[in-house]
Amino acid sequence: MNPKISDFGLARTFGGDETEGNTKRVVGTYGYMAPEYATDGLFSVKSDVFSFGILMLEIVSGSKNRGFYHLDDNHNLIGHAWKLWNEGKQLELIDSVLGDQSCNLSEAIRCIHISLLCVQQYPEDRPNMSSVVVMLGSENELPQPKQPGFLMDRKSQGPDSFFRKA
Repeated sequence: MNPKISDFGLARTFGGDETEGNTKRVVGTYGYMAPEYATDGLFSVKSDVFSFGILMLEIVSGSKNRGFYHLDDNHNLIGHAWKLWNEGKQLELIDSVLGDQSCNLSEAIRCIHISLLCVQQYPEDRPNMSSVVVMLGSENELPQPKQPGFLMDRKSQGPDSFFRKA
């Protein structure tokens, strides 16, 4: 009951006492993999944190990272969340279903903030999972997130197109 990699089937590539590694064969679900794993085959406990951040963004927004499309911009879910964060419009990311159910908006914004900390480009900038748990359960001030990994614009072909670096 000690997961090493949360990205669908990767746990068997880890030994019981390993916290990081390198692989020549990248497997997993695109959209949930940390950038260092998807591009270089490097994985660590911080890869889990990245995947968790994506899942939290999906829960708060009610949208999936894969196949995300927003009419007002050409970003993926991470890029859209980052754009709204920088514009001070975090409330626009929250799924209307949550708002309709008298969701605690400050807690939802805190989840967005923590998600953006989890999906930062560089593993060393991401918190570890024990820190994430503390952040979720406290009201302490959080550090400002740095630019996320896989901050991408979609090509002009539409919602099913490939990504390119922004």
